[in-house]
Amino acid sequence: MSSATSGITAAGAPRDDRTPTPLLRVREVAITHEGADAAVPSSVTFDIAPGEVVLLLGPSGSGKSTLALATNGLIPQAVPATLIGAVTVHGMTTSDTPVARLAGHVGMVFQDPDAQLITGTVFDDVAFGPENLRMPVADVLARTEHALRQVGLWERRGENPDRLSGGGKQRLAIACALAMGSELLVLDEPTANLDPAGIEDVYDALRGVAAEGRSILLVEHNLDAAVGLTDRVVVLDGQGRTVADGTVDEVLRERAEELETIGVWLPVSTMAALALRRAGWNLPRTPLTPAELTEALDSATAPVENSVSAAPGGPAKSPDPRLSAPAERGARAAGLNSVRGGGMGETWAAIEVRGLTLRRGRRTVLHDIDLTVRAGEFVAVVGANGAGKTTFVQAMAGVIPPPRGAVRVDGADPARTSLRDLSRRIGFVFQNPEHQFIAHTVFDELAHGLRRRGLPDDEIRERTTAMLERFGLEDKGGVHPFLLSGGQKRRLSVGTALVAGAPILALDEPTFGQDRARADELLRLLRDLNEAGTTIVVVTHDMQLVAEYAHRVVVVHDGRIRADAATADVFADEALLRQAGLRRPPLQQALRGVTRHPELAAVTSLRVLAGGGA
Repeated sequence: MSSATSGITAAGAPRDDRTPTPLLRVREVAITHEGADAAVPSSVTFDIAPGEVVLLLGPSGSGKSTLALATNGLIPQAVPATLIGAVTVHGMTTSDTPVARLAGHVGMVFQDPDAQLITGTVFDDVAFGPENLRMPVADVLARTEHALRQVGLWERRGENPDRLSGGGKQRLAIACALAMGSELLVLDEPTANLDPAGIEDVYDALRGVAAEGRSILLVEHNLDAAVGLTDRVVVLDGQGRTVADGTVDEVLRERAEELETIGVWLPVSTMAALALRRAGWNLPRTPLTPAELTEALDSATAPVENSVSAAPGGPAKSPDPRLSAPAERGARAAGLNSVRGGGMGETWAAIEVRGLTLRRGRRTVLHDIDLTVRAGEFVAVVGANGAGKTTFVQAMAGVIPPPRGAVRVDGADPARTSLRDLSRRIGFVFQNPEHQFIAHTVFDELAHGLRRRGLPDDEIRERTTAMLERFGLEDKGGVHPFLLSGGQKRRLSVGTALVAGAPILALDEPTFGQDRARADELLRLLRDLNEAGTTIVVVTHDMQLVAEYAHRVVVVHDGRIRADAATADVFADEALLRQAGLRRPPLQQALRGVTRHPELAAVTSLRVLAGGGA
């Protein structure tokens, strides 16, 4: 019998002929961007079979987005880079097969949706791809309509994409990829800018794609949404090397502690279980979903009361006066530490908004909004995509000029205040980091605001270097900001807002593109600043982030403030959440269902489970 029929590969290893030929094959791939000193990723190997959904995980900067761009030939054909190893799709080597030919086999959704939206209407953007494949007109129209309906944008098909919210643009980019009908769909953080209801819609659409037999390569931090769709998980370490490749159970369930150490995201229920184990709970099987965590806790015996309520070698922590009584009792009874907050000592108004109405063209985006943010508060602004959250916070920060007299920031009217003076009162971090970069190096980007204030060179150098080290960018000082990874760009954008030391910070999706370790580090930094007196306003779709850090939640719906209340009160109102396109955080979903340990029902924070978040 010949080797061709005996199931022997060229390497001499047995082959299971029942295994389908891989659609995507990645072999020992290392990619070095032009001007970079090292390859990132540095050594990646995995396959994707027809109809398989593969989740690619790794810390920020490990090369996930770079690898995604190599699957359709953009690297190295369009983006200058050196690729060692081989990436093949259907046997075609992506480094030398024309991108136009590969486009019929690989559909791509970029981390930044603006990078792939090119026409004047939503409909035309989706139709553009199939048209360039020279498909019959009827097929182009049918594919375009089907894709737009899948992502909930059919009713807005005549609008200019520039008028969509960040989440709306993300859904449009996904529709563009779906309309191509490609065998492999590559999605880089497809839900990063979506509200909870929008995330559900996107994953419903992706389940339909998988059911059609198409393959998916998914780069995603929201594992609570992704885990139910995923067949296999591939994990890269910080240097961009493959360190895990297996089923969801083999990787996420059995190697959860190792992945936590690497710094990648895990499902919230998994992170909760790891924290509970450290607090003394016996949870033999690692849960991946809220339902599994509920079931595990209902089968477990609680540890001795207050078993971890004190720091090692120190006294027990006093109750947090900001926690509701049920939450405090629940934390104590579960043998956990309460979360200590701060920054609420002063009560003067850091931001005052009165009768704010804003129009974009003939459309009213904000309707007669009133709001006061007190000094030292940590306020989350939440709502569905297109509700007006970003516009609202940009108007508060003076990024979008508000009407005169409608807004006061630290006592100043942004409509009458120079940008230089306003930047000393409030720092703003854009949803898309690239929208605020103006310098040619990371160092100069951080130093720009300090130089405009006329500070001495030695002080500028000292403060800029400290900020580089604080955000893990000390080796990127001479790099152009646009050459950073998505997560590194986000850290730089936050650093530029922080370095000036403004008493108020407004941030739009601050954890977008961050790995778990960097997101935790960033949020701890914001919490520390808040406890020291800095007022924090955060726009976010991450309900768990809101539960962990926000004192107060402002719900924006259809350009109006639908609710303004303590965080616990907002999450207790199921009707409000549904109306606003929101959902309870995964941890709350799990713990509210536990019957054997009712004291857990009021715990909403992973930091409580982790021991107080110190």
